[in-house]
Amino acid sequence: MFNIINFNEQELKKWMKENGEQAFRSKQVLNWIYKGVTSFNEMKNISAKTQENLAKNFYIGTPEIVRKLVSDIDGTIKYLMKLHDGNIIECVLMKYKHGNSICISSQVGCRMGCKFCASTIGGRVRDLDSGEMLGQIIAVSRDINERISNVVMMGSGEPLDNYNNVIKFLEEVGKEYGLNIGARHITLSTCGIVPEILELGEKGLQITLAISLHASNDEIRRKSMPIANKYSIEEVIEACKSYIHKTNRRVTFEYALIEGLNDEEIHAVELSELLKGMLCHVNLIPVNEVKESGYKKPNKKRIERFKSILEKNNIETTVRREMGADINAACGQLRRDYMNE
Repeated sequence: MFNIINFNEQELKKWMKENGEQAFRSKQVLNWIYKGVTSFNEMKNISAKTQENLAKNFYIGTPEIVRKLVSDIDGTIKYLMKLHDGNIIECVLMKYKHGNSICISSQVGCRMGCKFCASTIGGRVRDLDSGEMLGQIIAVSRDINERISNVVMMGSGEPLDNYNNVIKFLEEVGKEYGLNIGARHITLSTCGIVPEILELGEKGLQITLAISLHASNDEIRRKSMPIANKYSIEEVIEACKSYIHKTNRRVTFEYALIEGLNDEEIHAVELSELLKGMLCHVNLIPVNEVKESGYKKPNKKRIERFKSILEKNNIETTVRREMGADINAACGQLRRDYMNE
């Protein structure tokens, strides 16, 4: 049995031809899938014979929502989802004036080991396939009965550690017969896997690349991010410059501010020097406090001081607004709590 959401139109056409079905039906079937049907017999313009043939060979792999938390503060919704094999993932819906944005997972767990992130506790179980990533969006859109217009790949997992499946997801999420979410409405976040950043740049996709930098020098970065032992900040920055050159897209640098580790004025100055002249934006993130790490967020005065130094050096900077604070909306927290029950 195959998850039909893993098939694009050409792949499903090929299957149709090989199994005695009319190839043009593939687009109709996929259109129903992306509308959120949960069984093949809901496909009204597909014959009973074809429905039966599909049901013998495929399942519709949208994940099952097993827990749903809604923030009383801002309406953010955190979903805990069960995959076809019983593995648990999570995603988050954020409501903005400009539309609905979803933060999806790309792996079950994560092996990158970043100390400030709950999703890495317990390591990586497996990669998600493209259909499982698409399925998160389909399931949430069906749940809220509204269109989702923006996607952020910042949930559990490192997207570039699951490169091929993520590329297929990016190719499919924009298809008109499907979710029709344009590349410029998608942000992919990575801790900085240099070869894949370079390869992504060669593809010329118009997505927004976000780099989890979180330090102004290698010594600090190695304390919280094991990936820094493989790729230096200089290598990451050079890969980003190549990405900008190939795509003409601005890169976002995510910087989790951690009290006493990377929030001093000297760190803001160092970061300014690193990013001087780049087509970029810095998103300062007061760190989510995960008890296993012991990290704490700086006070508001220190955050604003850090921001002002970057801005004085002509680096566009924002402080991320915390969303879903009352529902453990940080990556991995809900899954971790569920697994510990």
